This record gives sequence, structure tokens and C-alpha cells, in this order.
Amino acid sequence: MQKTLKKLFMLSALALSTSVISTSVIGATSYANDGVITDESRNRTIPINITLPSNNAKCTEQVKCPVAFINAGYGISHNEYTFASHAFNQRGYLTIAVAHELKTDPDLNREQPYLTTRMENWHRGVVTLKFLVNELSSKYPAYDFTKLTLFGHSNGGDISALYGSIYPNEVSTIITLDHRRMLIPRNKNIRVLTLRGSDYPADANVLLNDSELDKFPVTQTLIEKSRHNDMYDSGPKWLVDRMSKEVEGFLDN
Repeated sequence: MQKTLKKLFMLSALALSTSVISTSVIGATSYANDGVITDESRNRTIPINITLPSNNAKCTEQVKCPVAFINAGYGISHNEYTFASHAFNQRGYLTIAVAHELKTDPDLNREQPYLTTRMENWHRGVVTLKFLVNELSSKYPAYDFTKLTLFGHSNGGDISALYGSIYPNEVSTIITLDHRRMLIPRNKNIRVLTLRGSDYPADANVLLNDSELDKFPVTQTLIEKSRHNDMYDSGPKWLVDRMSKEVEGFLDN
């Protein structure tokens, strides 16, 4: 399993390097007022929602504030995780909520093994995140894009986990809501919180076993009676409140 994953990461990283180089050479990026960035090299429009921290006046090029990317679950709007944006903003983070799926994209593959059949989707998400990091770091120089926090629900969590595996030196924290396919990075320099739903199990090796939990800074929290598809703003109030509490406690620790 580990050898297979290493090969997947190497292939994905190679493709990512090609994509990033292509983007930087072309250098064609446009910003629109409606929260859309266009990656001309891929002819891809990327809907985003950027929110500044409540203390943004304290963020400077000399003392940069942190950055969090919010990656939505498949089929859910990137604007449906305001409870997370609020938690980050109140703690000095610039947040960028990203819509990874467009109408022109192929449907998410439903056939196993997901580590191969869904790699195209996750890889596209990682390319998008890397593109946004490169573009927004110059647009927001008072924020630190070198040590990211990645937040993701379901498929967005899978994208976050893959990014952290490919670019471990650029990620400090990963928070996922019941992602189930991509392995959590086993890295002593990346803090991880994953909130687990009660209705579906994760795939083999996604979560850490007891021995691994003793070695790595990973917190795996089961929320009883929670449902995978409810883990966003429109879910039950008690669940949104619980998720907010868990995320805030983790960030404050």
C-alpha cells in the first residue's frame, strides 16, 4: 500500500510541476469583481470567496498573518462553510473558499479503487490550490502563504490530504470533515484534526492506528449521530455548533 501511494504521489507531483511551470511561463491571470480567478493556462475559471481576518490591520509584510484554504465537499457550494471561515477569521486567518468542481468537469468516479480512479479529481484540486497560492501570495503580501492551513469536507478533505502529502513543507495544519478516501499524511510537522461522521467508515489506512497516533500530531474525533452529508452550514444546528467548537478548540491549542 505504501509503495503504491508513493508512486501515485510521485506521478502526481511530476504532473503538478509541469502545470505550475506552464502557468508561470504564460503568466496570464485575470481577476474579476465577482470572486472568480481565471487560470488562462488551463482555460479554467475558479470561483473563490476571500474573507479577511477581523484584525487584518495587524497583518503586515513584516508580521504576516496565516492563511486557510476551505475546500468544499463534492456537490456543495464553497460558500457553505461560513462557520469555519468565522473560526479562522476570528483567529487572524485570511480564508479562501474554493469551488473545485465546475459543470464542465467529469463526474466524480464511483468505481474503486478510489486512490487511482479519483486521483484525477484530487490532482486537479491540488493544481488549483497551487495556482491560487502562487497568484494570491503577491496580491496579499501581508499573509503567509508558505505555511498553509487546509480545511476540507469529504472530497475537499481528500484534496487537502493529497496537497499535504505532495507539498508537506508548505502545510502546517490540515482539518478535515469526514474525508474518507485519501490517507492522512503521516508527518510530524503537520498538525491534523479530522472530525468523523457516524454513518460511513473511512477506507483502509485513511485514518491512523493507535501506534501511529502515538507518533504523529493527529486528532481523530468521532461525532456521535452525525451524518457525512450534514457536515456544512445547512446541517443540523447542534452539529454545526459542535464542529465549530472542535475546530476552534483545535486552533486555540
